[in-house]
Amino acid sequence: MGLREDASMGDGSTTGVQATGGCECGGVRYRVEGALRDVVHCHCEPCRRITGHHMAATAASVDDVHFESDATLDWYQRTSTTRYGFCTTCGSTLFWSATDKADILSIAAGTIDQPSGLVTIMAIYADEASDFHRLDGTIHSFGRDRPVDDPSWPVTGGDA
Repeated sequence: MGLREDASMGDGSTTGVQATGGCECGGVRYRVEGALRDVVHCHCEPCRRITGHHMAATAASVDDVHFESDATLDWYQRTSTTRYGFCTTCGSTLFWSATDKADILSIAAGTIDQPSGLVTIMAIYADEASDFHRLDGTIHSFGRDRPVDDPSWPVTGGDA
């Protein structure tokens, strides 16, 4: 699993920080002080429409994500069980969460400050990928969601 162990918080400290990130305009800034799951591409229709392509997301324990600024963070409650976090100023898609995974926050991988140290390991809902997109044949892909018992599913302290 890719972990970023050298992320700086701007004050020179790196203790416990695995990654930092934020939106394009800087209205939302966060740090992750725990393990990050490697990147999973989600090609489901809602993720496609919200991101404009597909959701490339890492994930962390909710308790490990800390906000330095979140004045422009808002949430689109897509269903009673799923929501997407975005910046109200620049429109950046930042997060995804679901009630059945309440202890995990999915983080749009492109919002993490580089270098992230992460790698893409899987694609889900590949059957819903855009017709202009060529799926990566070097990673494990599932036509729908991955089977719950599939051993390739990356886990970060729970069923992420």
